[in-house]
Amino acid sequence: MTTPVIMVHGAFCGGWTFDAFRRPFEAAGHLVQTPNLLGHGDGALVAGRSMADYARQIATLCRACDEPPVLIGHSMGGLVAQMAASRAPVSQLILLAPSPPWGVSGSTIEEAASAVSLYALGPYWLQAVEPDYGVVRRYSLDRLPRDRRKALYGRMVAESGRALWETLNWFMDPFMTTNVGPAGAPTLAIAGGQDVVHPPATVRQTAARLGGACEIFPAMSHWLPGEPGWEEVAETCLDFIADESRAAA
Repeated sequence: MTTPVIMVHGAFCGGWTFDAFRRPFEAAGHLVQTPNLLGHGDGALVAGRSMADYARQIATLCRACDEPPVLIGHSMGGLVAQMAASRAPVSQLILLAPSPPWGVSGSTIEEAASAVSLYALGPYWLQAVEPDYGVVRRYSLDRLPRDRRKALYGRMVAESGRALWETLNWFMDPFMTTNVGPAGAPTLAIAGGQDVVHPPATVRQTAARLGGACEIFPAMSHWLPGEPGWEEVAETCLDFIADESRAAA
């Protein structure tokens, strides 16, 4: 039986993030789940949701699999995946442009600015924060054509301000919500060389924290599951899964 795969989307998004990215995995025989995180398109409230809520949700899905799954997370979903992997067995952990865990500082001015920019909304940690097209256009979907970018933005939903605060302002969180240690499974982190949201230097730090490997795609930006070049990213992930599965056999 081929190992099941669970893919975890990032902030403001949904399981649709992986509509194309999942296909090579399914073609290789993997049963793929792409759940919506709590409050993302399910009609439930998202305001007040913690990263710990998301991590418990994904850990529950992992435990329900017939065998420990491959867990793949993108952006904030990469941090959810890191946290879930500390709560439930996984066979491999793959992180695409992941948000860093508690204690890993950003490596650029842009990251520092994003950590304080939301304060313009007031006590945003109590709110549901709506997506901002300007931010999405400049930093997340920047390598996509305008019509594709507009279509994806149209599917985006509000995000939990609390989850954003726990992720971006971890240094102010006395509960250390997003703290993780070395992963209990082989780990690969992938970064886009043009990504200013989670640039390579920060992704390398995250990989080091988890005791994992890091690979850089120099021409890519943040939307690794769907921008030009995503097929090569998927192939790298599948190669990692196959190599680690052979090593464990």
